[in-house]
Amino acid sequence: MEIVYGIVLVLHLIGWALVLGGAIYGLRESTMNKGMLHGILTALVAGLIMMGLGSAGVAGPEPNNIKMGIKLLIALVVTGMVIYGDRNQEKVTKGYLGGIAGLTVANVAIAVLW
Repeated sequence: MEIVYGIVLVLHLIGWALVLGGAIYGLRESTMNKGMLHGILTALVAGLIMMGLGSAGVAGPEPNNIKMGIKLLIALVVTGMVIYGDRNQEKVTKGYLGGIAGLTVANVAIAVLW
């Protein structure tokens, strides 16, 4: 199961990279990239799978529930922002994309530094 956990972790990281890369790229013209939607959904689902595997004791480290709760909250906010921005392209501003990028960096920083 450690191999499965490792594969899901790679997918999780790729998903967050798609969100961050899409947000930074979109800053040029204040547009949402379709890859951001796919990236955040991949990151969210992969994160939930990793949390389940860790909580069940099957693979991965025992999760810190407070840390995971904060990361999940941030991921849900970013998911909502990406879905809203994808459906309302005319309301996307550089600040909006900067907010998505900032929350993404915060989520990654919490994962690494906590």
